Formats: sequence, structure tokens, C-alpha cells
Amino acid sequence: MSRIGFGLVSLTKRNKLKETTPALYDRGLLFLVLALMAFGWVMVTSASLPVSEKIYNNEYYISIKHAAFIFIALTAMLTVLFFKMQWWQRFNMELLFVAILLLVAVLLIGSTVNGSRRWLSLGIFNLQAAEVAKLFFFSFLAGYLVRQHEQLRENVIGFAKPLVVFMILAVLLLMQPDLGTVIVMFVTTVALLFLAGAKIWQFIALIASGLLAVWTLIMLEPYRMRRVVSFVDPWADPFGSGYQLTQSLMAYGRGSWSGLGLGNSIQKLDYLPESHTDFIAAVIAEEIGFVGLSILVMMLGWLVYKILNVGRLAMEKSQHYNGFFAYAIGIWIAFQVFVNIGASTGMLPTKGLTLPFISYGGSSLIVFSIAIAIVLRIDFETRALERTEKDELSNE
Repeated sequence: MSRIGFGLVSLTKRNKLKETTPALYDRGLLFLVLALMAFGWVMVTSASLPVSEKIYNNEYYISIKHAAFIFIALTAMLTVLFFKMQWWQRFNMELLFVAILLLVAVLLIGSTVNGSRRWLSLGIFNLQAAEVAKLFFFSFLAGYLVRQHEQLRENVIGFAKPLVVFMILAVLLLMQPDLGTVIVMFVTTVALLFLAGAKIWQFIALIASGLLAVWTLIMLEPYRMRRVVSFVDPWADPFGSGYQLTQSLMAYGRGSWSGLGLGNSIQKLDYLPESHTDFIAAVIAEEIGFVGLSILVMMLGWLVYKILNVGRLAMEKSQHYNGFFAYAIGIWIAFQVFVNIGASTGMLPTKGLTLPFISYGGSSLIVFSIAIAIVLRIDFETRALERTEKDELSNE
């Protein structure tokens, strides 16, 4: 046989091997996250040009900094991939204590920006402790649901214990103040308790208590009340409390279906505050239109679906900690996307939450990237277990 013949046979064997060898992880999930990061960098660059020029005298300053954050996030993702899920489960209590210490440290030595003390200066960038606290709390919550599953289903004490921990974190967060993070953590906690089998009356009581608490917190702080009033009718005070929302709505209106074109946003020209962070969805809608924003929302929805599916498969293999952790990450991302876009469209009051993988912000991008690495690791371990089971069956 000629060399060409041997080459064709070898190539055929390799192709068959690729067809029969299952993937080690969900590559689609990874590529989707990378695509969102790349798109986010493009939109942050576009939205931040006027701000960078005005503040730093370099229109690409924020873009370059965001690119550095992406590099750090990818490095963190690659590192965390090597952490077995057993490590996360074993040290979930210690991680919770780290989260509490970080939140306390913020109150003692944190940096204050726009009246909120939320950041710890690390030299290279400012760490937002609340982002880390969310991830570590969800790790603890997944561990608790595994350890105390029966107690959770049988009595009120088991249901109340994780809520006490949540209340401690909530108090520390409200002292910053950061009501948005508290709401995200509360919604994720409620969803996980429901998935773990909490009784319906406990579930309803918890939701009612949470709504009452949020309403009380809004009533106690004048600036929160102003946000609610401006959310209900932003045009009543378009140059005061309703300014940010009215400018955001103008961006959506200008964008129409197909947008003004990439880089052609008018609202980013010092009209819309936080255009590259909390309100980047408005700039996206203005530049690439309703169609472009809808595609982005579908991509984020597909990402959430993939994450929840990883959790479901882990639960089917009795890897309950992994399953609950993946569920928590999926619900967290889904709710934060809903709140961010909801606030910029006037559906919800402004909460100051980033759009995952899109908005400018090192802490958010790095922590979400670590969360995705955890999901990929869960998927890897689930597939590895499935392969082991198949090998054992074939050997029998």
C-alpha cells in the first residue's frame, strides 16, 4: 500500500476515534462564554470612548483595562478548572468565613465611591467583596443542602439555619450599602431551598418576608424611595431623579430595530451615566438595535440553560453538591441579567448590577469566570463518572 493509502487509513481511524470518544466537557458552553467576553470587550470599548477621553485623556484607557481584566479572568478560569469539586465541598464553611471577613474588611478599610463603600484596593484593581461573597455563599449553601437535606424537609429549624447565615451577610452588605446584591442572594437562596424540597408554606412565608423587608428598606432610605418613584414615572423629573432612566430610554428609542451602527451611540456622549457599566445594555440597543440586543439575551439565556442542564445531570448521578452549586450559578446569572436589562428598560428600579460577561468591571468579570470554571469542572466530573460506569458495565 502506498504512503497515501496508509495516510488515508490513519486519518479514517483518527476520525472514528474522535466520533466514539465523548467530549470531556461542554465545549459549547466554553465557546459561548468566550464569545460573550469578546462581544463585551467590543461594546465596553465603544461605550467608554468619551468617558476615557474626558477622565484619562486616552480614549482607549478603559478598553485596555478591560482587556487586562479579561486576561486575568481567563487565567483565573484556567486555574480553578484544576480544583476538584471535592475541594469546594470540603472547604465551603471556610469559604463562607472568608466572605464574611471580606465584607467586614470593606466596612473598615474599603474605598468609597459615589457614597458606597464596596471596594478593597489590591493595587492592580479594586476588588468588590460582594461579588466574591455571592460565590462563596452559594458554595456554602450547596454544602448545607447536602448535609442537612433531611432536616430541611422535616422541620423549620433546618429551613431557618441557612437564612440566619444569609441575614448576617445581608446586614454587612446593607451597611455598604448594596441592596442589589442582597436581592440577588435572596432570590437564589429561595430558589435553591425550593429545589431542595422545602415545604410550600415555608417557601411562601419566606417570599412574603423578603418582600416586606425590601419594602421596609426602601421606605427607610430616601434615595431608594426616589429610585422607586423615578422608576414609576421617570418623565416626572427627567433632569433629576429620573435622569438616568430617561436617557436610557432615549437610547432604546433611537436604536429602534436595527440600531444606529456600532460606535454611533449618541447617549454615550456624556448623556447617559454609567454607559459602559450598569447601563451598557442601553448602548447595545442604541448601536445594534432591538434585534442585536435580543440575540445577546438569547445567548445569555442559552448559557443559563446549559448551566442548569449541567446541574441536572450532576443530580442524576447523585452528585448533589455539584448539582446544587451549578443550579445556584445558573439562577444567579439569570436573575442578574434580568435585573440589569430590566433596570435599563424601566421595568425595574435601578439596582447597580452589572450585565454578566458584558459590563466593564474587573471583580464581576473575574468572579463570573471562576463560576463558569466551576460549572465546567462539574460537567467534567459528571462525564468522567458516566464513562467509568460505562466501562464497568462493558467489563461485566
